[in-house]
Amino acid sequence: MYHDRPGRGRIAGRAEVLRRLPAISPTTWTRAAESFPVQLTRSWLDRIRSADGPLGLQALPHERELVPDPGDRADPVGEGRRSPVPWVVQKHADRALLLLTRRCHLYCRYCFRRGQEGPADPTPAELDAALAWIRQRGVREMILSGGDPLAVRDRRIFSAIDAVRPAVPVVRIHTRAPITAPFRVTDALVAGLAERAPVWVIVHANHPDELSPDVRRALAALVDAGIPVLNQAVLLAGVNDDPAVLAELFGELTTMRVFPYYLHHPDPAPGNAMFRLSTRRGLRIYSELASRVSGIALPRYVIDPPDGLGKLDVAEWVHAGGRRPVPSDASPSTPQQEP
Repeated sequence: MYHDRPGRGRIAGRAEVLRRLPAISPTTWTRAAESFPVQLTRSWLDRIRSADGPLGLQALPHERELVPDPGDRADPVGEGRRSPVPWVVQKHADRALLLLTRRCHLYCRYCFRRGQEGPADPTPAELDAALAWIRQRGVREMILSGGDPLAVRDRRIFSAIDAVRPAVPVVRIHTRAPITAPFRVTDALVAGLAERAPVWVIVHANHPDELSPDVRRALAALVDAGIPVLNQAVLLAGVNDDPAVLAELFGELTTMRVFPYYLHHPDPAPGNAMFRLSTRRGLRIYSELASRVSGIALPRYVIDPPDGLGKLDVAEWVHAGGRRPVPSDASPSTPQQEP
């Protein structure tokens, strides 16, 4: 099962990872895990070609994550100031995000929430309160996030969806599990989500090497059941900062009927400085990417600034000098949003 402890079943234990990838320092592993867990699924481990390759870099601890960077931000996208009740984030009037858990099958080293502290899961009372708040808020969409919402059992996912219906008509599940832990996409999960339509699944693949046969089967199972599947990628230095790599990824996803939704500029969370690149370089990569793929294979290149007000296009952010643009119809007395 997907709850297997490291060293059993589908989660690879530390000893196995270090044996198969001897370039990884046990000391670095221990020190990195003190601030952010290190855990790999065996499916992901089997896809890693080298520790310093695109899949190894995303999942394996590196000594560079132990070095503070001047650009680090503890809350890089401003979620803390947008949390009206525990485990809920609301940046937009029409939707709310529920952190169903802080657990993941695999902990990506660039994660923008890697600095979060607290219990792994909400208590039953906290979850009930969060769902009640969302249900009464008048939003049209609930976004299940985490951690990874598919790191909890089906019944908790289904009960969360049922708890807000019919008040909240649309549910989105933002999950990396179909990519990192494709075994989690079971017949029971797919059937339960399909029965609760409209449910959208937004997955997260960054590199073509992630699209192994078991990942392709998992994504096909969702799409074949009528569940819309979209992809969010992050532009990561040393992983996919190459227009040819991104074109291959988004072309493959489109062939698999997975819509490339967003390409995120990396968020400056503590420990992920090695993955960051400048917006100027990102825009050059994106411009070349746009010349290589069709409109349906081209995601929006966005940044999520620390003001907590949500995403905007990188080009717009750069044009405004690294600040949220003032609306063109704003009166002189309209205050500019906080930087």
